[in-house]
Amino acid sequence: MFALSSAISITLNMAMFSAMMLMPIYLQNIRGISPLDSGLLMLPGALIMGVMSPITGKLFDKFGGKVLALIGLAIVVISTYFFSDLTETTKYSTLMILYSVRMFGISMVMMPVMTNGLNSIPAKYTPHGTAMNSTIQQVSGAIGGALLVTIMSNSTTSHVKDMVAEAVSKLTAKPSAEQLLGIQNQVIAKATIEGINDAFLVSVGVAIIAFILAFFIKRGIQPKDTETVEEKVAVKQVSSVRSM
Repeated sequence: MFALSSAISITLNMAMFSAMMLMPIYLQNIRGISPLDSGLLMLPGALIMGVMSPITGKLFDKFGGKVLALIGLAIVVISTYFFSDLTETTKYSTLMILYSVRMFGISMVMMPVMTNGLNSIPAKYTPHGTAMNSTIQQVSGAIGGALLVTIMSNSTTSHVKDMVAEAVSKLTAKPSAEQLLGIQNQVIAKATIEGINDAFLVSVGVAIIAFILAFFIKRGIQPKDTETVEEKVAVKQVSSVRSM
């Protein structure tokens, strides 16, 4: 169960950090929205995660991690899919609502899954499990962000080539330098949006993997701490050395 919870956490963090990386690019570079307004758009989602932490803790005690994980991941998959259809005219309020709903789904998964995994290991290994979870969050978030931004960049380059060729082919006369520059700016903006949409589609696939893994979650029951003969001997040796 701890290994399973770690796998779900890895995929979930990759999906979560993808929006944190891609949304500012879309808002500021494509839509021309200021950094302050971009941050305010993402603020409600962060507040929701903070408010939901104690609530999901109580729900976890009552229903277990599996139910919360399935519901939360379903919300993440659906909301991420809507993010894969961004346009130049998507409303600011729509983006805020979608992002907040997505973070609500993540809040229903993150803590219950990690807690369920920690409950599945002996108490003496809890500090190691906590450290492992913290490491997994940082590493998977970095890998997910780098992977999806790379996908966005490669997809944007591919779309730019196709869109430029299509736009030039529709011109009846040889375009001037100003026309070419205008076409290039329009194409880059549209191609970047398509690249971001493609990256969000990959993020949907990652979230679906986590959703499938959630079906195998079982309530974590912490086993009793049982020391082996070798561990008992080692403890006695350490104690005798300290007493000397």
